[in-house]
Amino acid sequence: MKTYLTYGAAIAGANFVVVLVLYILGFHSDPAKLSAAQWIGGCGGLAIGIICTVLGIKARRAQVRAAEPFGYGSALGAGVMITLFAALISVATTYVYGGLINPHFTEVIIQSQADQLEAKGLSAEKIEQVQKMSAPFMKLPAQMAFGFLGGMFFGTVISLISAAFLKRPPSGELQAVS
Repeated sequence: MKTYLTYGAAIAGANFVVVLVLYILGFHSDPAKLSAAQWIGGCGGLAIGIICTVLGIKARRAQVRAAEPFGYGSALGAGVMITLFAALISVATTYVYGGLINPHFTEVIIQSQADQLEAKGLSAEKIEQVQKMSAPFMKLPAQMAFGFLGGMFFGTVISLISAAFLKRPPSGELQAVS
C-alpha cells in the first residue's frame, strides 16, 4: 500500500508543480496563452504519469519474492492502484488550485473558449449560448470530477500497456526458457 501511495503522490505532486509553474509564468491568467498551457500540461502530465507508473510497478515487483509470480494481473493491479491514489490526491490539488490559488481560472477558460469560437466566426448570440451550456462543467466540482475520471482513464491505459512489459513469469517458466 505504501508503494502505491508513494508513486501516486509523486504523480499528483509533480503534476501540481507543473500547474503552479504554468500559473507563475502567466499561462493561466491570459486566455491567449491557455492553449499552450494545456498542451504543455498535457504532455508533461503524460510523461510524469508514464515514468511514475513504470517506476511504481517496478518497485512493487521488487517487493515480491523472485520465486513468486508477478504476472500481468499483478502488474496491472499495481499500476491501477498507483493511478487511484494519484487521481484521489489530484482531486485535492485541483481544489487547492482552483479554490485558493487561482479562483479566477474558470473565467480565463471561458474567455479562451469565447475567443476560439469568435475566431471560427460564430455570432455573439451563439457564443453566449455555448457558454451557458458549458457553464456547469466549468465549475470547480465538475473540474475535480472530470480530473478524477480523466486521471483514472489515462492512468489505467498507461497501466495496461506498462503491465505487458513489466510482468514477471513464474520461476518455473524462467528455468524452462534458460
